[in-house]
Amino acid sequence: MRTTRSTKRKSPVAALLALLVGLLALGTAPAHAEPPGARATGLHISDGRLLEGNGNDFVMRGVNHAHTWYPGETQSLADIKAFGANTVRVVLSNGHRWTRNSAEDVAAVVANCKANRLICVLEVHDTTGYGEEAAAATLDSAADYWIGLKGVLAGQENYVIINIGNEPWGNTNPAGWTAPTVAAVQKLRSAGFEHTIMVDAPNWGQDWQGVMRANAQTVYDADPTGNLIFSIHMYSVYDTAQEITDYLNAFVTARLPILIGEFGGPPDQYGDPDEGTMMAAAEQLDLGYLAWSWSGNTDPILDLAIDFDPARLSSWGQRIFNGANGIVQTSKEATIFGGTGPDTQAPTAPGTPTASSVTSTSVTLSWPAATDNVAVTAYDVVRVEGTSELPVAASSTNTVTLTGLTPDTAYTFAVHARDAAGNRSARSATVSVTTDEATGVGCTVGYRAVNEWPGGFQGEIVIRNTGTTPLSGWRLAFTFADGQTVTNMWGGTATQNAGAVTVSPASYTSTIPAAGSVTVGFTGSKGAANRAPTSFRLNGAVCASA
Repeated sequence: MRTTRSTKRKSPVAALLALLVGLLALGTAPAHAEPPGARATGLHISDGRLLEGNGNDFVMRGVNHAHTWYPGETQSLADIKAFGANTVRVVLSNGHRWTRNSAEDVAAVVANCKANRLICVLEVHDTTGYGEEAAAATLDSAADYWIGLKGVLAGQENYVIINIGNEPWGNTNPAGWTAPTVAAVQKLRSAGFEHTIMVDAPNWGQDWQGVMRANAQTVYDADPTGNLIFSIHMYSVYDTAQEITDYLNAFVTARLPILIGEFGGPPDQYGDPDEGTMMAAAEQLDLGYLAWSWSGNTDPILDLAIDFDPARLSSWGQRIFNGANGIVQTSKEATIFGGTGPDTQAPTAPGTPTASSVTSTSVTLSWPAATDNVAVTAYDVVRVEGTSELPVAASSTNTVTLTGLTPDTAYTFAVHARDAAGNRSARSATVSVTTDEATGVGCTVGYRAVNEWPGGFQGEIVIRNTGTTPLSGWRLAFTFADGQTVTNMWGGTATQNAGAVTVSPASYTSTIPAAGSVTVGFTGSKGAANRAPTSFRLNGAVCASA
C-alpha cells in the first residue's frame, strides 16, 4: 500500500542471489500431505488449494480497501462488488499505530461483505515493517487482537479469512520472521480459531531475500489444521516475468497455497512492476490476487477509483477490472452466496448506446438496460478498434461520461453487461462519435531545473489553466534543444521522439481546474548544456510562459 506504506526496495544483484537460494530451499521441501486433523468448517486448504466448505475451488479476485483510515466510506464494498470482485481485503488496526477498530465495527464490516456477496480478508495493518519500522506492532499483539474478536468471527469461517498482520517484517534481519509467524498461528489455533489463516511475507511483504520461500513448509506444518495460506506482495521488486513466475511456481510445485495479497502496476522511481505477468500467471496457475487499492492512497497513482468514485476509474483501475486477466474476465463469485449452484447464465446484450453532451474531451453515453436471470450489476464500456476492444469505463448504471478524450477525434464505443457471478454479455451494437475541436484553451507553463548533476538533472513543470472551465485529459507538448531525455516522470507520462516530448496526465493530474494548476516532475539525462524549452502547447494551444 502507499497510504502509510514504506515498500522497501532491493539491490538487483542481492535479490537475484536471494531468489536462487530461496528457490533451492523451497524446491527441496517434501510435498506436504494435509494434516490428518484438518477440519473443513468453511473456507479451507486441501492439497495446496483454497476451497469452500462444500469442496468447490475458490480463486480470490479482488482489491484492498483502506477501511481503518476511511471508516465512513461504507459504500466502497458495494462499489467494489459492482466491478465484479469476489473478495475484498480490509485494512484494520489493533490500536497500536492507528485508531483501533472495535468489535462492533468489525462485525459491521463482515456483515457488509456478506451483504455484497464478497469474501472478507481481514488484516491488522499495524505490524507493517516490524524490525525496521520503529512504530510497528508485533505479530503477537495482532494475534491478541484477533482473539479479542473471537465472538465476532466465530461462525464466519465460510466468509472470513484472517490475515494475521500486514507485511509483518521489514528488511532488517528478515530471518526473524519465521518464529513469530509460527507462534502467532499456533496462538490463534490454541484459542480455537478454525478459519483459514493468511500470513504475509517479510521484506515489507515482498520476500526478496527468500525467507518465506525457504521456511514456508516449516510454517505450514506448524498449523495443526493445515488451513493456512501464504501471501506475497508484489511491487517494483517484481519487475521481470521470470522473478514472478519462479516465485509463484515454487509454491505451486511444493503444493503450498499462495496468493498475491497486494500488488501494484504503475511505475515509480524504484522501478516498473510487471503487473501483466502477475495477473497472467495468477490466472494460469489458478491463484488469487488482490490489487492495491480501491482509493485513498497518499500517492494517488495506486488509486483504482479516484476519490472513492466508482465512475472515475483510474488507468490502474481500468487495468485491474477491465484489462487482460482482470477481475471482469476472471472473477467467479463464491458459491456460498449462490444457493444450490453457481450462476452461469450471462445477461442479455445491452441496447445500442447513444451519445450526448459531446465536447472536445468528453462524451456521455446512455443505453437501454440489459436483463439477467438474477441481476445485472455493472456495465463495461469499450472502445472498438477493428476487431479489438479497449476497456474505457465501467458503470453500475446504464449511463457514463467518458473524459480524457482527444479533440477532433473519431471514436467507436460499445457496451457489455455483467452480473454478480462474473458472467459477461455479448457486446451491444456500436455508436460512433467525433469529439469537438479544441477551443478556448488558456494556459501558462512554468519550467525549471530543480537540480543538476553531471549527466543528469531534475525538472519541474507547472501547468496553469487560465480559462474559465476545467481542462480534462490534457496533452502538453514541448521540445528540448540540447538533446535532453526524460528518464522518469511523476504526475504524468512522457512520450519522446528525438527532442520532441508529449506529456499525458496521471490519474491524479488529469483535470486542471479553472484558475488552477497541476505539477509534473521528472528526472532526465543531459549533456553539457541544459536550456529550457522555449514554448509549450496544451491541447494544441500555445501557452504563455510563467
